[in-house]
Amino acid sequence: MTKKKEYRHVPLEFHRLPEARMIDRARAFHHEMARRRSVRFFAADPVPRECIEHAIQTAGTAPSGAHMQPWTWVAVDDPEIKKEVRIAAEKEERENYVGGRMSPEWKEALLPLGTDWHKPFLETAPCLVVCFAQSYSLNGKGGRVKHYYVQESVGIACGLFIAAIHDMGLATLTHTPNPMGFLRRILGRPANEKPYLLFPIGYPASGATVPDLRRKPLRAILKWNLEGG
Repeated sequence: MTKKKEYRHVPLEFHRLPEARMIDRARAFHHEMARRRSVRFFAADPVPRECIEHAIQTAGTAPSGAHMQPWTWVAVDDPEIKKEVRIAAEKEERENYVGGRMSPEWKEALLPLGTDWHKPFLETAPCLVVCFAQSYSLNGKGGRVKHYYVQESVGIACGLFIAAIHDMGLATLTHTPNPMGFLRRILGRPANEKPYLLFPIGYPASGATVPDLRRKPLRAILKWNLEGG
């Protein structure tokens, strides 16, 4: 008879707060995050590596399928590597914008953002962080260990990373050059890792602008119980 494996549990650290304080904290956090914007114009000023490391540690607290933590984060502040990333990204993006990869509908949807295939922020930003999604890992015997809910898990981690970057007073952008395989090649990552998101990180440049966009109001994104519409 096979002995059932036992899993160790530990006491939960949780402090229940008065409702009024909970609401205040929720309101303050929303107010702060509502100021967050995707930035495409960065100052060249360096940022502390410790800030990037803490943001990645925060991302690593995300829940994940079967607690596989299927992510690898690569931080780049070497100018030569950033230049190589920019050249490769712009090559792919030029094919998207000019070479016909993008549909007319896609191009029209991007018009309010004012973007094109030029991506100077990939060099200007003092730090690039690439999140890789791991489809599987390797055990000590060279066999594959399947990961579960990889896309969902990595997406949650990236959301926490964005919030951490904004909360500490830095700016970022979720950049997704398509295809992104060049990132695995340039950064020397193994076959089980697929580039998920590329984040330029830094301080906004003096005079930086962002598109004049509006977020959907609460009533447009929340339905209680069986509300229609």
